[in-house]
Amino acid sequence: MPIPILPKPLPQPVIPPRPLPRPIEWGPTHVTLIGANGEGERIPLTEGISDALTSIIMQPGATGLDMPPFGLFSDESPNLDGSIYRSARAAAREIMIPVYLRGHDRQSINQLKRRLFQALNPKRGYCLIRFTEGGDRARQITAYYKGGMEGSESVDTAGFTWAKYGLSFSAMDPWFYPDRSQSTRWDFGAGDPLLSTTASFFPMHLSSGVMGVPEDKITISNPGDIEAWPIWRLHGPIKSFALAGPTGELIKASPPEDGSDLVPTGRVLTIDTRPGRKTVKDDHGTNYWATLDTNPEFWSVEPGDTTAAVSVVAGTDRAAVVLSFYPRYASFV
Repeated sequence: MPIPILPKPLPQPVIPPRPLPRPIEWGPTHVTLIGANGEGERIPLTEGISDALTSIIMQPGATGLDMPPFGLFSDESPNLDGSIYRSARAAAREIMIPVYLRGHDRQSINQLKRRLFQALNPKRGYCLIRFTEGGDRARQITAYYKGGMEGSESVDTAGFTWAKYGLSFSAMDPWFYPDRSQSTRWDFGAGDPLLSTTASFFPMHLSSGVMGVPEDKITISNPGDIEAWPIWRLHGPIKSFALAGPTGELIKASPPEDGSDLVPTGRVLTIDTRPGRKTVKDDHGTNYWATLDTNPEFWSVEPGDTTAAVSVVAGTDRAAVVLSFYPRYASFV
């Protein structure tokens, strides 16, 4: 009986093991509570206050520190099943932070409680809760204390030199903010006089510092999770300006009819586009709203890169435009 000759099996390729990603070094998270509208005593929740024997320590189990809740709005139709979505908005955020208070004697724990009482009192203003991660990256949220420190003398929540609380807060503004704004500045150089005493009239030369920058495209980068509302500061002398958004929204002011500067030398016009504020005033408190062209549209900066346009007609001295905004984040991470 013939013996069949089988083909020689092909060698299987050797797949090298995939290297594991190297973890990025990341510092500990520090949490700080500051009462009295963020101007009171700084109370650390992740380290000792004055010495190793007296401290307020944040415990595991905090809630409400990631994405805020949303309210959905819809319409119902008598002829259709379900509802029709209309819009959504972020609602107030509820935060709970469990803490452990420890003193080295009865007097120290009572003093520690009173310091926390005074910092949390909502009649003195909101609390600023600040989270610092990765060394120096800080994000913070403003919230009002609403309960949790009423106290209980049960054996598992309080002792002679210690106490446990679950602090509850309401954040009317549900977004986290960095501790400093992002800013970009554009300078416009001083122009030369139109009629020169040292050069011939022709060829005519127009200084870009005087005439402004015609429809200069700019890119604004917003690292946040939701749109941010810019604050514009225009440093005079400026005769007119136009701030165009990515989809055609426009904040514009035409030059005065008498040929004077709209924003005089040494003055700063601030256009605050944030909801609930929306003001157009200079550094002396003068209201410039009437100087804007009809129907100004205040526009926001979406997450990622936004292309806008800044056009400025400067006066005969150096002028500048500063754009600043606070990115908004859904969480402290």
